[in-house]
Amino acid sequence: ELPRDGRLRLALGWFALGLAALVGSGLFAVLLVLSRAPGTRTWFVDAEFFRVALVVHVDFSVLVWFVAIGGMLWSLNSTRRALGAGWAALALAVAGTLLMGIAPFAGSSVPIMSNYIPVVDGRWFIAGLLVFAAGSALLVLRSMWAVPRVGVRLDGAAALRFGLNSAVVSAALALIAFAWSWLRLPPGLEPKPYYEVLFWGGGHVLQFTWTLLMLVAWLWLAEAIGARLPLTPRIATLLFGVGLVSVFATPVVYLAWDIVSMEHYRYLTWIMRFGGGLAILPFALALAIGLATLRGMPEAARPLRACLVTSMLLFGAGGAIGFLIEGSNVKIPAHYHGCIVGVTLALMGLAYHLLPRFGFAAVPARAGVWQAWLYGGGQLLHVAGLAWSGGYGV
Repeated sequence: ELPRDGRLRLALGWFALGLAALVGSGLFAVLLVLSRAPGTRTWFVDAEFFRVALVVHVDFSVLVWFVAIGGMLWSLNSTRRALGAGWAALALAVAGTLLMGIAPFAGSSVPIMSNYIPVVDGRWFIAGLLVFAAGSALLVLRSMWAVPRVGVRLDGAAALRFGLNSAVVSAALALIAFAWSWLRLPPGLEPKPYYEVLFWGGGHVLQFTWTLLMLVAWLWLAEAIGARLPLTPRIATLLFGVGLVSVFATPVVYLAWDIVSMEHYRYLTWIMRFGGGLAILPFALALAIGLATLRGMPEAARPLRACLVTSMLLFGAGGAIGFLIEGSNVKIPAHYHGCIVGVTLALMGLAYHLLPRFGFAAVPARAGVWQAWLYGGGQLLHVAGLAWSGGYGV
């Protein structure tokens, strides 16, 4: 049952921010096309506008969208403690998002395509990113302070709560990693290596946060469509713990190696590549069995199943490609596009499920199914093309 007090209103605020970020990201995607298309590219005076708009598009569709949905879920999964801090976190996140959105139109800026969080090296964007980071940090602190007890009698709801709590802990460790990198940055770095080093450690940990939120969405959606999984609440809780435990190797890497060393880069990548997949495969196998044995379901559940299936396909494809990466080629964007879109489809399905419980109309079943398969299918073609090209060294 969802809360019917200030926590629900706060969750709706974060949900609205997430939807606004997706709309903004879509608008910047249109501008990307117009800035390169014959006949319209002459409208854009700044030759770097394409890359500047690409930075904002990526940060809106990944960073802001994921944090906002995390804020929605953590607000629902909280006590009434420190609600004021929750609203302050949302206000900071909204202000930061607006400032980042203004950046491409506020004078010349230098786009830097750093991993995990690309940036526009200009005062408007950096100010927006800092304000958004402050809001995200306050969100995580409030979520940890107001976390509800899971209890010793585990059921399906308790397992989902534990998964959401694990995602909060992972997000807190990501913030610590960002701060740790900033404190240990060597002086005199050029902007490109500066932001690359700054975001490398925390960016890796954030992937655990998004993955844990996706696993919560997978289980929630499976329950919503009536799939019977060969997975008890206790085993699900254990798997969430397994999905989190690898994150605690991050401080060891920071203590053992300098942040600009190859060992630092290599071992953080290994933690994400191998540790991040420990819980995913058992969850995916249980879900595959549940979906294969599913017989009949309500019409309204069809979009939820479509989102769940396409999410698993995309995330699985992205994860498999990750093990094939050798050198610097477009297999890398194939890998992260598959994983990112897999997470997005899971959260999109969860949004479909929650809309009627928030008091809104349900998504039309036919349109919801088409949206999931068009988006998922298109991205699968995109990912396959990148992986194929990367195999030829592109």
